[in-house]
Amino acid sequence: MTGVGDDELYRQYETVNLYRRGPGAKVELNRPDRLNAWSNQFSLDLLAAIQEVTGNPEIRAVIVTGAGRAFSSGADLKEAADRPDGETLDVYRRLTERYHPIITGLRLMPKPVIAAVNGPAAGIGLSLALACDLVVAAESAFFQLAFVNIGLVPDGGSSLFVPARVGFTRAAELAMLGERLDAPTALNWGLINRVWPDEEFAAQADALLDRLASGATRSYAGTKRQLNRWLYERMDAQLEFEAQIQREMAASGDFAEGLAAFAAKRPPRFSGA
Repeated sequence: MTGVGDDELYRQYETVNLYRRGPGAKVELNRPDRLNAWSNQFSLDLLAAIQEVTGNPEIRAVIVTGAGRAFSSGADLKEAADRPDGETLDVYRRLTERYHPIITGLRLMPKPVIAAVNGPAAGIGLSLALACDLVVAAESAFFQLAFVNIGLVPDGGSSLFVPARVGFTRAAELAMLGERLDAPTALNWGLINRVWPDEEFAAQADALLDRLASGATRSYAGTKRQLNRWLYERMDAQLEFEAQIQREMAASGDFAEGLAAFAAKRPPRFSGA
């Protein structure tokens, strides 16, 4: 799009930066020292940024990306592991009150949203990416449903978004094995839309944002409504179901072991409890 210059910082939250690029907006996840892991403050800031770009009629397309070398590594396990003794992690409340409004906000936003995955997208970070309309990635990026590695199950919509994109067989593999999926393979599987060499990634992602921001905004919104109606009409019910199951998992011995192993930087020893 002609006339679009460099990104201009539009609003700065504690853990998220919001840039304007003409009629486009860039939401930058900004906890690079923690690989953009989701803390409580991060969830609040990200929701505020999404609400801002949704409500601003001058913004016609949005891109979500990460600062530093990651898109998002998922929930901040250090924050969870550092809870005071006796304090219970209320996973259900965190999901329903903080995570779900972000996920549904992206899916229902009447504007196209791109996830520009510049590095690891794991756990809820992968859910965030897949809640967007188009997912593009740097060649060195990878994707991981890492929940099983600490005794949890996919949440944030991943139990809906992953099979919708790649089918049951590959969704079960990603969820149960918890292995990394490199960007070229993710493209081949149909999980994502485009992969570019690392040195071209930023420019290509900006060009795609510019294209959508100058396109037929109402048409994009109508397409999202069609796809949501066909694929995600039961999204709210599935998110609630995920949260209920995750509450069960968070009370398990395997999750306690997963957190302990993470804190001790050792492999977990799951017992099935």
